[in-house]
Formats: sequence, C-alpha cells, structure tokens
Amino acid sequence: MTYSLAVDIGGTFTDIVLRKSDGSLTVDKTLTTHDDLLRGFFGGVHAVLAKAGIEARDVNGVVVHATTVVTNALIERKGPPTALVVTEGFRDVLVIRNEHRYDMYDPQIEFPEPLVPEHLTFGLAERTLADGTVTRVPDDAEIEALAAAIRASGAQSVAICFLNAFANPANETKVAGALTRLLQDVFVCTSSDVAPQIREYPRASTTTVNAYAMPISLPYLRRLTTRLDQEGIGQTPLIMLSSGGVVGAETAGRNPVRMIESGPAAGALAACHYAEILGIDRLMSFDMGGTTAKACLIENRTPLVTGLFEVDRRYRFKEGSGIPVTVPSIDLIEIGAGGGSIARIDDLGLLKVGPDSAGSDPGPACYGRGGQGATVTDADLMLGLIDADNFLGGEMKLDRAATEAALTRLGSALGASPVQAARGIYRVVTEAMANAARSHATDRGVDYRGLPLFAFGGAGPLHACGVAELLQSSSVIVPPQSSVLSAFGTLVTPVRLDLVRSDLVRLDAVDWARVERILGDLEREGRAALREAGCTDAEMRIRIGADMRYSGQQNEVPVTFAADPRRTRDVAAIAAIFAEDYRVLYGVNPSHVPMEIVTWRVVVEGPPIRFHAAGRPAAAAGEARRVRPVHAWQDDQPVAVWNRADLAVGQTIQGPAIIEERETTTAIPPGWSATIDPVGCIVATKA
Repeated sequence: MTYSLAVDIGGTFTDIVLRKSDGSLTVDKTLTTHDDLLRGFFGGVHAVLAKAGIEARDVNGVVVHATTVVTNALIERKGPPTALVVTEGFRDVLVIRNEHRYDMYDPQIEFPEPLVPEHLTFGLAERTLADGTVTRVPDDAEIEALAAAIRASGAQSVAICFLNAFANPANETKVAGALTRLLQDVFVCTSSDVAPQIREYPRASTTTVNAYAMPISLPYLRRLTTRLDQEGIGQTPLIMLSSGGVVGAETAGRNPVRMIESGPAAGALAACHYAEILGIDRLMSFDMGGTTAKACLIENRTPLVTGLFEVDRRYRFKEGSGIPVTVPSIDLIEIGAGGGSIARIDDLGLLKVGPDSAGSDPGPACYGRGGQGATVTDADLMLGLIDADNFLGGEMKLDRAATEAALTRLGSALGASPVQAARGIYRVVTEAMANAARSHATDRGVDYRGLPLFAFGGAGPLHACGVAELLQSSSVIVPPQSSVLSAFGTLVTPVRLDLVRSDLVRLDAVDWARVERILGDLEREGRAALREAGCTDAEMRIRIGADMRYSGQQNEVPVTFAADPRRTRDVAAIAAIFAEDYRVLYGVNPSHVPMEIVTWRVVVEGPPIRFHAAGRPAAAAGEARRVRPVHAWQDDQPVAVWNRADLAVGQTIQGPAIIEERETTTAIPPGWSATIDPVGCIVATKA
C-alpha cells in the first residue's frame, strides 16, 4: 500500500489529506499556527496518521505542500531588509511605478509602499540596449564598492534588475556572481532568472518580491525537508506553485514569487480534475475558506492562466492598486469574504463584511478564543446553519453565547435583532462573492450564466446555492471531502513548471534560429526542475505558447499552439490561432495591422495523475438524523439535518435541508433539491 500526504496551510485552517493508493482518504483540519507554521503542519500530520493507524515511516508516496508563507510575508511586511540594484539613473523605478492611475477621479489615490525603500536602492553604471547589445559592462571596482554598501546597509537579500536584461542577461549574471562571492550570507536573485520579460517596472517588482521572500521561503522549506526526515518521512516535499504545478522544495524556495497563490491554485486544479471525471467542459470553481473566497473559470476542463497578477492591493477590487507580479498563475478572483470575515458598519451606516478577517487567532467570536467581532461563521451559527456541538465532528465546540453577544452588539448599532443582523451578514457576503465572480467572468469575455458552480472550502458548500442563484448557475456541485479539496488538489496535480521569456518580434519577421535558442533554453530549465521533482525525461510533456498582440497595442493575448512551432514554423497557423482568440475576447479583428510576438511561454509537465474516487457513498439510502430550527430563509423554519455518510448514489433530498459532514456543511435552500451522483458529489439544482 502506498500512502501520499498533502498539507495546505490557509489563513485560518491547515488542511491535511492522507491518500492510500486505493484512493481512500483520511483527512483532518487544524487551526493555522501563524507564529510557527510547521507547528500546525506537523500537529495536523500526527493527527491524520493516528486516525489512519499508521506510522510516519509508512508514508512512502509523495508529500505535497501548499502554503501561505510567502503571501503572509508580503502582506504583513515581515520580510528582512532587501536591497535592489538597478541601472544607474533608475533608482525610482518602484516609486514611479508605471504612472498608471487605477482610479482617475480619486485625489487621495494610494499605492502600497515599495518593498525596498529608497536608501536600499542602488544604481550601477551599466547599459544593455533593447536588442541585447551590451554597451557598458559594470566595472569590477564599482561592484566591490556596491557590495560594501550593501553589507553596511544590513540587507539580507538583493534583487538585481537592469534595463533590457531580458534581452541579454550578461551584466546581471556578472554582478550576481560577484555579489554572491563577496556577500556569502546574502541571498541574490536576478530579473533575468525570475522574470525575463519586457516592461521594466513589473519586472523589477517581481524580482523584488522574489528577493524579499527568499530569506523566508528557502530556510522554511529546508526546515520542512529536515523535519520530515526527522519524523521518519523520508520523502522530499513537492511544493505547489501559483501556475498549477508542483516542483521540488529547493526550486520553489529559490523562486518564492511562484508560490504566492499555491493553495488557491490547487483548489482550481482539483475542480479541473472533477470536471474531467464528470464530463463537464465549463464550470466555475468557488472556494470559500476561513479568510477569503476565490473563484476561477474552468474552460475546456482547464483553468484560465494569467501572466500578471497583483498582491497587497490597497483596494481589493481595484486593478493597479497592488504590487504587480509577472509570473504565470491560475487566473483567480479573490475577495475578503471567508468564514472569519468581520462584519462592521461603515461611515454611511451600512452593513459591510470583510475584508478584515479574525483568522485563526483569535478567530470568530464563536471560537471562544477572545474574538469580539461578529463574523460570517458567527452568522451561520446564529442562523442554525451549523451546529455548535458538531463543528469539526464535535472536536471543536463553538461558543454560542459569545456569538449572541457579538451579534447583539452589531444588531443594536443597526437597530436589528441578532438574528436579523446574522441574516444581513449572510446576504451581504453572498452578494459580494457573486458580484466578484460576475465581474471576473465579464472582464474576461466569459458568459457566466448557466455555468455549474463547483463549491468547496470550509464555508463554500454552506453559501454556494445562494451565490449560484445570483449567478444564474445551472447547478451546484459539492465534491467529497470538499472542505480539504485544495490539499486534495495538490495530490492530483502533475509536476509542472511554467517558464517565460520576452523577445519582441513581428510575426512576419521571426528569426527561427533565435526562437530555437530561446525555447531550447526554457525547455532545458524546465526539464531540470522536473528531474529534481522525480520525473524522468520520457514522462515529460512540452507545451508552447506565446503572448501576442497587434502592432502598436499595449496589452497582449496569451495563445497556446497545438504543435511545436519550432518543428512546423507555420506562421499562418500561428496568426490564425491568435486572430481567433483575439476575436473571442474583443469581438473584432484589425486584420490589416501586423501581428507581434512579445513573450514565449513553455510549460514542462509530468504525467497525469490517475483518478481515485475520494468518497464512498452509502450502500443504501439513509434517513434524516434530526430536525432543527433554521433562520436563514424564514424564522424558526424546521429543517431536516442529514449526515452525508448516510447518502447513497441516486438519493435525492428536497430543500430546505442541511447536509453535515465532519469538516463542512452543505445548505440546500427551499426550492432546491440535491442528488448524489455516482462519484459521490452532491449535485444541487433549483426547481
């Protein structure tokens, strides 16, 4: 028997999944220990091993990890002092940004403070032209003076980002080598390694993020590897990336910027996994955890991937208000609407929910750990949607008196009863999540109406039907083990690395010898990373794409080629693919304008993971266990409560109903019905 282990550290809970080679799962959830993430990690691992009745040495399959360690460091600014080395004359690149105002009419517009302050930004005399020609090589004496200045500054990490280094990294490589030799205890990374792409500010920003997080991520993952070995688990961990693949711990530790959305990406990949099994081409994944809610569009059983996203936004819905990161990532919309999101009254006297979260410490008021604000989980408890005595299977009793006190305070300010305040929280957070998903789809030219909603996360199944109704979804699908699905997703995600390199060229003037060199370098880099993760060359698959645009445009459209362009060299086929993708997105084609390739993309991927059912439905249809009053849809409504483990394939339940399992609860509103499908999913539809 083979046992594989997955751990997903979220903002509130750490999820652990142990999978046998026959597909059966043992799972657990524990509160995230933000002061020492590995304490919660191994506390959960010990609990799940004890449940399964095995020892640590019996874990002989893969060990996969998704973590918020990088995200936390960026948002909370817990990274060590970091230096940035740029071309002389460009020291203000992080301050000037791209001069884009994300809100034209806000005179008080705000941006996040740069990760590197002015006194830790250094200029160096060097110059590379846009075509890659080096016109000035950095002087050795100046590099030594730079090293002395960095040493005196106390910086523990250095980001190097020179003009046009994506076209020729020679100057960056020279300086990085010298600084590594002269500053042996300092982490060094270059833009040509981290983000070899056009546009100076996003490239500098991405490299800075990577350098800022390296002193945290690399020691953390090395400690994890050592601790696993000490515990008797001899497997080297694989780390989930934002792009939807896993790589070895050393590669991930040196590229922490690729790990920012690792947990949410795993959830989106799990949704794709089920889309393949269920034969559904298009759906929207909906992941609501303790801190945030995430939505992702799945098209042709594949998630949308973006080459640019933002972290630490000043305004959550304002694109351009955060720190840009130009690495491939699953295209998600994320909002501060989780179980721990705190309700408040704004300056206009209106009820708002989030983005502030109670997290795991102190947590919602009902956790009994000192939380004072009324949260979404408190509202769910007050409405009778969750059972205070059955949270986490009864292992974590909820404090109903603390919930009532928090909602009484909020209700008094609103002139409402505690139940009315709870119902308001439920409706506001549901509308906020639906609005975010609606905007996300519309911005990408996707008609979201009629798409099934694939719901998971600790709070997702509880709110999914309400969100689906607002989105006009055809159905809600709740998979087995939905509460820990992101952790499960890391186990069904193949080893993969996405790599990019800019090389601006008109399509009718492509130098195929140059393309061979660029794509060959990317392929070799990807293959080396996958070998570290345990893949053989024979198991690897290569996919090639590009970011393209019409000449004169500012933004690109990512396209994927059906065949390797190095072999076919078919310019007409490339043009046809881009023209069709552009037409789908914008509705028109300026066909008289020349096309350009801006950036090449290479995906190196390991073998697909074979599907094993995550749940075992009951052999015969069960009965409701009890009836309890629920106030979500009307006052004191008697609602049947079912245990999910009692439900058999084909069994249908009429709403209103509550379906409980150890880690989560599914709410079926009035007018809805739920059926158990052959895979064990709950499929809810509205009459």
